[in-house]
Amino acid sequence: MLKKRIIPCFDIKDGRVVKGVNFVGLRDAGNPVELAAQYALAGADELVFLDITATQENRKTLTDLVAQIAAEINIPFTVGGGINSVADAEKIIRSGADKISLNSSAVKNQKLITDIAKSLGTQAVVVAIDTKLIDGKWQVFISGGKVATGLDTVQWAQQAEQLGAGELLLTSMNNDGTKAGFALDILNLICDAVSIPVIASGGAGNMAHFKEVFTQTHATAALAASIFHYGEIGIQQLKDYLKTENIAIR
Repeated sequence: MLKKRIIPCFDIKDGRVVKGVNFVGLRDAGNPVELAAQYALAGADELVFLDITATQENRKTLTDLVAQIAAEINIPFTVGGGINSVADAEKIIRSGADKISLNSSAVKNQKLITDIAKSLGTQAVVVAIDTKLIDGKWQVFISGGKVATGLDTVQWAQQAEQLGAGELLLTSMNNDGTKAGFALDILNLICDAVSIPVIASGGAGNMAHFKEVFTQTHATAALAASIFHYGEIGIQQLKDYLKTENIAIR
């Protein structure tokens, strides 16, 4: 059985780590290079770096910042935001990232998933899905959660896998930043519908929420931001707790 992974997430705006609730009300959480180094030392299994305004501002990901972070850490590192071509993806990998994350660009140009997978390998392609429960249906949103696509979340997850995604990062917008727990229902639907790893994101508020997501869904990793950034839970503290709950953790 794959050991579960704990992944801190950096939402980057203007070169700083920020965090909001339900994708709005952003507040500063620190310097990304310093935080990355701290998390690598603390035992994080991977890091995810999302340049959350790159798509809205129609610009490229901050590759200089990616290179600075990569120089400070020795753990896998996924970068997303503003990646619209194979060349963009290759530049991010050359800057030091291990994987790239596609969200809005993958919805707008589905062939991009396949093209990047052919260039870099499926293991380097993460498709991030921001989903929101509206009138009983989980729907895909893009552009930092601001634009509804009308796509059914489960169908899009299956399509992303078929196109060449090696991993999915599923964020429930309803749960994001609420600290009320992960969206176990949609996670179960997605995990049952695909055969690639699924990272759970959105809603972590305490250590028991990580136990829930690992025992009640087939998510292979759990991602969180504010509880780590603001020191509410330590990475090693969380891992020790999960081990006492007999959850195989890295």
